[in-house]
Amino acid sequence: MQNPHQTVVGLIGLGAMGRGMAESLRRGGFEVHVCDVRHEAAKAFAENGGVAHQTPQDLAKLCNVVISVVVNADQTEQVLFGAQGAAQSLQKGSVFVMCSTVTPAWSVALEQRLAETGILYLDAPISGGAAKANLGQITMMTAGSAKAYELCNDVLNAMAAKVYRLGDKAGAGSKVKVINQLLAGVHIAAAAEAMALGIREGVDPNSLYEVITNSAGNSWMFENRMPHVLASDYTPLSAVDIFVKDLGLVLDMARTTKFPLPLSSTAHQMFMQASTAGFAKEDDSAVIKIFPGIELPQPKDKV
Repeated sequence: MQNPHQTVVGLIGLGAMGRGMAESLRRGGFEVHVCDVRHEAAKAFAENGGVAHQTPQDLAKLCNVVISVVVNADQTEQVLFGAQGAAQSLQKGSVFVMCSTVTPAWSVALEQRLAETGILYLDAPISGGAAKANLGQITMMTAGSAKAYELCNDVLNAMAAKVYRLGDKAGAGSKVKVINQLLAGVHIAAAAEAMALGIREGVDPNSLYEVITNSAGNSWMFENRMPHVLASDYTPLSAVDIFVKDLGLVLDMARTTKFPLPLSSTAHQMFMQASTAGFAKEDDSAVIKIFPGIELPQPKDKV
């Protein structure tokens, strides 16, 4: 396919969300360059169109928009400023789009660091999960300069159903994402607690799921995560340790202004307990495993 866009896009991080975002860009007709620490993942993507690179530095030489879809601030630092980081070869006037969940203060500082070298920045955390990423229907919570948006608009629209422009400088996007993660983490913890109580009281868990998802007590997280528990499938789509991190960011943000978050604090402790009990890399619904004295559903082939 010929590239109908002047923008050449690089995407770093082909995990659960990043792979779908790269696919959406390719479907949108962009020339897509990809990089991942798992080189085989980048090569597999490029087999159907696009270019795989060994390092962020090599990728950034050829792209005027570089999207980072890695786990956290530390990994983003490596993507940009590591031994073979993208910052070494990004051209002035190019845009770095940061999609990780980070503290707002860190995002503000990153915008300033990149501006010193003439690189534009978009604070652009994402939400929606792998399924929506594959469909190009994620939500992006963005903030940045008009110049950054001017170069990125078509790129963002190819990946997202909703692109919220929350400010003209970094920080606002990350603040909204942190608040979203407050709700997501608390809702998962509450969903697990409700299901655990139902099991303890002898309610059939499948019946409980059916009733709650058609009642006022339902939440998106209950409806989305409790099927993992019912199937005893804790394959990580979003791991327990993601919410150890993200709820930690929630508490860190609030601590700076001495704002109390009792529900967030409790949910964070629940995920911490699940993590230290050996479930760190399991699906975040595995937080239900911290509750004692209940017999969780077993895989059907073991019943």
